[in-house]
Formats: sequence, C-alpha cells, structure tokens
Amino acid sequence: MFDFDTQIDRKAAFSTKWAGTGPTKPQELESAAQGRGAQTVLPFWIADMDFLAPPFIQQAIADRLAHGIHGYTDTPPQLSPLLGEWFGKHCNYQPAAEAMRWLPGVVPALNLAALACASPGGHIAIPTPVYYPFLNVPSNARQGALPMPLVLDRGRWVMDFDRMADIADAQGIKGQIGSLLLSNPQNPTGRVYDRAELTQLAEFCLARDITIISDEIHSPLIIDPRCTHQSIAGLADEVDKQCITLHAATKAYNVAGLNAAVAIIANPTLRQRFDDVERGLVSGISPFAYAVTEAAYADTSNYLAELRTYLANNHTDLYKAVNAVTDTHMTPVEATYLGWIDIRALSISQPAKHLQQHGLRLNLGAQFGAPGFIRFNFAAPKAIVGEGIRRLTQALHAAS
Repeated sequence: MFDFDTQIDRKAAFSTKWAGTGPTKPQELESAAQGRGAQTVLPFWIADMDFLAPPFIQQAIADRLAHGIHGYTDTPPQLSPLLGEWFGKHCNYQPAAEAMRWLPGVVPALNLAALACASPGGHIAIPTPVYYPFLNVPSNARQGALPMPLVLDRGRWVMDFDRMADIADAQGIKGQIGSLLLSNPQNPTGRVYDRAELTQLAEFCLARDITIISDEIHSPLIIDPRCTHQSIAGLADEVDKQCITLHAATKAYNVAGLNAAVAIIANPTLRQRFDDVERGLVSGISPFAYAVTEAAYADTSNYLAELRTYLANNHTDLYKAVNAVTDTHMTPVEATYLGWIDIRALSISQPAKHLQQHGLRLNLGAQFGAPGFIRFNFAAPKAIVGEGIRRLTQALHAAS
C-alpha cells in the first residue's frame, strides 16, 4: 500500500542529508551504477529517511494549511491522551497525560532533562558509543561526562554492569551522578534492550539515585521480529518515578523538519524541576508539527509494518555484503535503520576521504565515541541502497 521505491530529488528541497551531494535525478544514479559519467556522492549519514511521508501525514499538513492562519499554537488537548494510548500499545508503558511536556525536539528535551538533574560538581553517565548529541549534553549542563562503554558479547552490544559499577563508584565520583542518558533502542548499534537488561540497569540506577533519561525515538522501528520494545519507565512504579522518557514521531514518519517531541515525567518533583529549567529556553511548536504528530500517534494503518519489512530487507542486503568482506564486521540491527560497521582492522587513515573517493558520505564512529567504526543509513529506496552497498564493498575491499 505504501511507496518506498520512488526516488525523490531532495537536493532541490535543500535537504541537509543531500546538500551538495547529488544525484538530482534517477538517471544520474543509474549512470553512476553502470560506471558511466561522473560519480556523484551518495549520502547515507544523517538519520532521516529518503521515503515519502505516508499519505495520511501529508493530508494532515494539507488540512492544517487550509486553515490559512498559522500562528502560535497551544498543545491540542487530545494529543497527550492519544500518546498515552500509543505508548500503552507499543511500549509496554501507560503514561498519564499530566506527566507529559511537549517540546520542539528530542535533543532540546534531552538537554533540559540533564539540566533538571544537574548539581554542582555532578556527572552524567553515558553508555557509549551513542548518538553524538548525547556527548554534548554534560558540557551543556555544566556537568562532568562519565562514558560507560558497551561491550560486544556474542554478536550483540551489551552493557557491562561490573565495569559500569567500577566507573560509577570510583573515588571522587560516587554519589555525584545525577543522570544516565539511555538510547533505547540503541543508536548507533541498533540494539533493542530486553526486559532483563533494562531491569538490571534500573536496579543499578535506583541503588545510586541516578535519574534515567531515556531517548526512545526509534521504538517504532524494530526490524527484528523477535524483539519488542520495553520502555524502561514501564518496568515498575519506582523506576517510572526516576525516569524521564523522551519520544517523537519524527523518525518513523519521516517528518524530522516538523519537530515535536514529548518528555514524560511521572515524578511531580522532577517534573517541576524540568518546568523550571525549561522556562524561556525553547520556542513553541509549529502548528504543522502538532498536526503530523497527532496523525502519527492516531495511525492505525499498516504503514509501520510495511516500513519495517522494507527496512529489514535493506538491512539483510547490507549485512550480508559487509560481512562478506575480509576484516570488516557488522552486528545485526534489531531496531533503527542504521548499520554499525567495524572497520578497525582496515588500513584507512582518513576514512571520510576514502569513502568520498568511492562516492559515499557516512557518519564516522569517532562522532559517537568509537573511532574505527562507520554508520550506514539504509532507509532509502532499494535502488539507492543497492548502489550504496556496491560502492561501500568496493571501498572496503580497496582497504582490506
């Protein structure tokens, strides 16, 4: 029912992802794939999708546009209860409407949450590698950064709780960790943390009075059918009271330019601190962002199921191709549309330049706190992803 194959000229719309990289029409892509003409650089970096937003999202924009006046807009009263129902169905967590605070984006909400938990001389724990804006949060909140590296265990990136305890309880740090920033599902590794892992993390944080700030924006994008999303706040009431859960519809419905996000804070004291630090720091939300957010959380179509299937097929192609190259490895992606590829064994001194020479732009692992990796966004029409995989394997072979 939904179209994921049509190639759209995003450069003409000043797309951040495509700016200055081409191609501007499918013929150029085809020509590049067949080795004719100048090779354009294909972007597989920033985490938005090269798919049309579904028709009901576009209709919501059109309906709001038809009103004709697009001034300052309050949060629609039906939006918070609608989100509560959506979370109950998809995240094993039923938040109350009064716990919700609407903001123009998850990243601003992440920084505000950290400020709400900050204290003089405090620290913020961050399991790494992680989505790179997380790494800026401690300095923004005037706190110390406490990276807690994930480890690779039997093909899955997991939290090493013994090592995390050593880091958290180090002399001079113990008792000074105000918050832990959790990416769940995990970006960039693509992990879906299971209930046992999240329970262990919750126990770790409760024992140390650490507030969990959980970014769950990728929760609708679980592409491994064996996995289900569990909001950590939904584990138990005592965990919910020590969590700030962040979410937005922007990733799954490809409306990142129409930002609206929510912070869910069940603890009224913590919620008041959040309100106090938020006051005057962020702008209001666009009426169009509210319109698409409401349409997304009201969605009962087969859109997400079809999207996940398409992404899973792209993932299979990428996973097989990368792991067929000597000295490179990609762990399976359980959620997101982002492949995390280990190139540490290759002889690439300048990975960005090497990839660009092969017509690619990808995120480098150093941005996420993990040099020697690259991140490949496979949320694009199959023809574009296929050409990207061809170029990537060529680049990897050239360095192996």
